[in-house]
Amino acid sequence: ILYNKLKITLFMSTARKNLPQRLLYHTVSQDYSLYTNIDQAVWRYIMKISYPFFKDNAHEKYVDGLDLMGISINKIPLVDDMDKKLDNYSWGAVAVKGFIPPIVFMEFLSKKVLPIAVDMRTHHHINYTPAPDIVHESSGHAPIIADPDYAEYLSAYGEISRYAIESKYDSELYELIREMSDIKENPNSKIEDLKKIEKRFEQMNKENVWLSEAAELARMNWWTIEYGLVGDLKNPKIYGAGLLSSVSESNDCLKSKVKKIPISIDCIKTGYNITEPQPQLFVTKNFKELKQILYEYKKTMAYINGGENGLNKAILSKNITTSVYDSGLQVSGILDKFIKDNNDKITYLQFVGNVQLSNNEIQIKGHGTDKHPNGYGGALGLLSDIGLPLHQLNSKQLKQIGLIKNTNVKLKFDGGLIIEGRVKNIHKINNSPILVSLDQCEVRLNNKQLYKPEWGTYDLSCGNKIISVFGGPADWNKFYNYTPSLEKSIHQSSNLNADTIDLNILYGKVKTLKMDNADNDNYIPILEKLYTNYPNDWLLCMEIYEKIYNDNLLKNEVKHLRAHINKFSENELIADTIRRGLDLIEKN
Repeated sequence: ILYNKLKITLFMSTARKNLPQRLLYHTVSQDYSLYTNIDQAVWRYIMKISYPFFKDNAHEKYVDGLDLMGISINKIPLVDDMDKKLDNYSWGAVAVKGFIPPIVFMEFLSKKVLPIAVDMRTHHHINYTPAPDIVHESSGHAPIIADPDYAEYLSAYGEISRYAIESKYDSELYELIREMSDIKENPNSKIEDLKKIEKRFEQMNKENVWLSEAAELARMNWWTIEYGLVGDLKNPKIYGAGLLSSVSESNDCLKSKVKKIPISIDCIKTGYNITEPQPQLFVTKNFKELKQILYEYKKTMAYINGGENGLNKAILSKNITTSVYDSGLQVSGILDKFIKDNNDKITYLQFVGNVQLSNNEIQIKGHGTDKHPNGYGGALGLLSDIGLPLHQLNSKQLKQIGLIKNTNVKLKFDGGLIIEGRVKNIHKINNSPILVSLDQCEVRLNNKQLYKPEWGTYDLSCGNKIISVFGGPADWNKFYNYTPSLEKSIHQSSNLNADTIDLNILYGKVKTLKMDNADNDNYIPILEKLYTNYPNDWLLCMEIYEKIYNDNLLKNEVKHLRAHINKFSENELIADTIRRGLDLIEKN
C-alpha cells in the first residue's frame, strides 16, 4: 500500500489531476497484496491463451496497446502504471470499486480518465464475469485507446451520455444488475440469494417500459465500446472490451453463427442480455464512423433540444432531471407535469419531491432540497404588458411593472397566467433577474389555482422557455448532500476464503519453483496434493503441465496429468478454454 501511495505522489497523469472532487469520491486505493497467487494465475492464463488469438483477430492497436498502456501478460497490472502510460495519450486511469453509477462512469470518460475496477474475477469465472473486474477494464478497454479516433469516440461518448435522461426503471435495473453481479462473483454468496435476484431480473426484463435516452445510449455502448467489431464485414476485427476480456465469447464471436450487421444509429433498437452470448454483433468501418453515429444521436437528445419533447421525456422518466430555462435557471427534481396556457404554450412546470434551483450547475444559495422538499412550480412566458420575459428586464423596466422589493405586484403573462404577491426578494445573476421571491402569493390560470398564499413564499422562476433538459440534478454534491473526501479508502475484495487458503499456498509454491528454475520433479508432490485434496482444480494442473510437458524423465507423470486435465474438458463451459491452453503448450 505504501508503495502505491509513493507512486501516486511521484506521478499522476494530467487528466487524473484535473478530476473534480465529486469523481474522486468514487475512487479507491488498489491494494496489490489482496491479489492471491490464484488470482495471478487466472490473469496469466487468460492473457496467455488470448494474446495469440487477439494478435490475429483483434484491432491492430491491441497488441501494441497492451505494452503502451502498461499491461503485462504475466501479472495483474498496477493502475498507477497504467495512469502513467495513458498520460502519453492525454488520458489517465484511476482505481474504482466494481460497479459505479453509469453517470459517474460517463463523466470519468468525458474527462479522459479510464475507471479501472480493481477486483479480480475468481478462477470459477475465468471465461467471463458480469461484474466489472481488472481483466475487463484494463486489458479490455485500455489497449485500443492507443488509437486516437477510438480515444476521441470514447471521451465524446462519455461527455454526451452524462447528460442522458435515465428512467426510474433504468436506475432500478442498474442496481439489480450490480447486486446480481456481486453475488455471482462472491465466492461466499448463497445460491438461494442468486436464484431470488435472477428471478427479479427476469421479471424486470419482461416489463414493457419506455426506452430512455440512457437506455438507448447503453445499447450503443454495448454494441460498440463493449461488443464492437471493426473493419470488413466479412472479416472484421475485435475492439469491444467485453469481447477482449471474454475468453470464450471472443473465440466464438467471429464465427458465422454470430450475425454481423453494419453499424448504424439503428443499433439502439437492438436490446441485449448480459447473461448470454450475443447472437449478433455490429461492425463499424472505422472509429470515425462511430463518432458520426454518436453525433447523429446527440441531435435528438433533450439536453440539446429542450422544449416540449424534452419535458415529455423528463415526465416519462419518473426520475430526477434538470430543466434549463433560457435565463440560465436550472430546476432539478422529478417533473410531474406541465401546463399549457390559452395560447397552447407551456406556462407552468410542476415538480414533486425534493427540488433544487441552480445556475451553471451550482446550487443557488438558499434554494436546495431543504428549501424545496415538497415540490416546486415554475412559471414560463412573456409578460403581456411589456412583451418580454422577466429575465430580460433591466432595473428601469422592473420598476415600470411594479416589481419593487416590499411592494405588492400583479404580473400578467401572455396566455392567461397571473401571479400576485408581495415582493420579498429579487435574485439576480449578472444583473439579470433569475428568481423573484413573493409572499402572500397566488398563481392562477383561468379559474385554476396553481399556488396558494397559505403555502408560504413562492419563488417565481424567470424565463420564457426551456432550452435544455438533462438527466440528474444540476449540482450533484448539494442535491445528495455528500461531501467528497480526497482520502482514498480501500474497498477491494479478496477472493481468498476457507476453501482456497491451502490451495493458494500450492499456487504460491509453483510460482516459487518457477522463479527458482527448480527441477521438474519438485512439481510431482504438489500434483499429488492436487489429485487428492483439490480434484476440481484444473488451472494449477495446467501450469504444472506446461513446465513438465517436455521432460522425458517424467513421461508417466505427464501422461497421467494429461488424462486428469482431459476430464475437465467434459464440462462444456470450460472445454474450449482448456483446449486452447493445451494447444499452446503442446504445439510450441
